[in-house]
Amino acid sequence: MSSPELTVARQAAREAGAIIAQKFRGELQISGKESFNLVTEVDLASERAIAETIRRAFPTHAILGEELSQADLDAPDLWVIDPLDGTNNYAHGLEQFAVSIGYYRQGRPHCGVVHQPTRDEWYWAEAGGGSFAETRGRNGNRAVRSLRVSNAERLDQALVGCGFFYDRGAMMEATLATIGDLFRAKIHGIRRFGAASLDLCYVASGALDGFFEFELAPWDFGAARLILTEAGGRIGDCFGGELGIGRSTVLASNGPLHGPLLEVVRRHVPQR
Repeated sequence: MSSPELTVARQAAREAGAIIAQKFRGELQISGKESFNLVTEVDLASERAIAETIRRAFPTHAILGEELSQADLDAPDLWVIDPLDGTNNYAHGLEQFAVSIGYYRQGRPHCGVVHQPTRDEWYWAEAGGGSFAETRGRNGNRAVRSLRVSNAERLDQALVGCGFFYDRGAMMEATLATIGDLFRAKIHGIRRFGAASLDLCYVASGALDGFFEFELAPWDFGAARLILTEAGGRIGDCFGGELGIGRSTVLASNGPLHGPLLEVVRRHVPQR
C-alpha cells in the first residue's frame, strides 16, 4: 500500500498535469514572447495547484520550488517540486516535459513522482519499495512495470543523456568538450531531451545508460533521483561526491558505468 505522501504526490501531479495538458493542447498556438508569457502563467498555475494539494494534506510541511525557493532545506518534512520541467520544450510545442514532485523526510528522499501529462506517463518510487512506471508499451497497451537499469558495462555500449545549462559561456564549452570526449570513447550516442526529470527516469528504465549535467536545481532531480536509485542506479555529483538537496552538478548511471563516466566528465566539469 502506498504511503500517504506518495498518494498526495500522485494527486498533486495529476491536478498539475491537467492544467499543463489543457494549455498545451488549447492555447499554445502563439509565437514569440507571448508563448513564454503563457508558459510562465502555466508554470505558476501548476505550482499553485501542487502547493495547495500538499498544504491541505500536510499544512506543516515545507515546499521548495522555482517560485517557492525560500523553503528551509533542513526542514524535517520537505517537498521539492518542479511544476513544469522542460519549459523550453513546452513553449516550442515539443511534448517532452513533466511534473516532478519529491518528498524528503529528515533530509533523505522518501518518495517521488514524475508525470508526463499529455502522454499520461507515470514514474514513481518509495524508499525501499522499488520504482515503477505506467506507460504505453511498444504494442500500444498501457501497463505498470517495475523499473530496472540497464546492464551495460562499457562506454562503447552506452547511450548517454545530457543537459545544457542556460549559460552560453564556460558551462556550455565544458559540456561540449565532455560530449566530444564521450564520442572519442566510442559511446553509442548522446541524447539531449531537455527535461532532466524524465532523463533520469529513462536511466532508471534502462533506455539511457547514463546522464550528466553541470548545473541542476534541486527541483530538477528532487523526485527522479529516488526513482533511479530504487531501480538499481547510482547518482551523485560530477566530482564523485554524494548528491545533496541543493543546486549541484549531476552524474547518473546504471551503476557499472559510473566510474568510466565519472572519469570522462570530471575532466571538464567547472570547479565549485
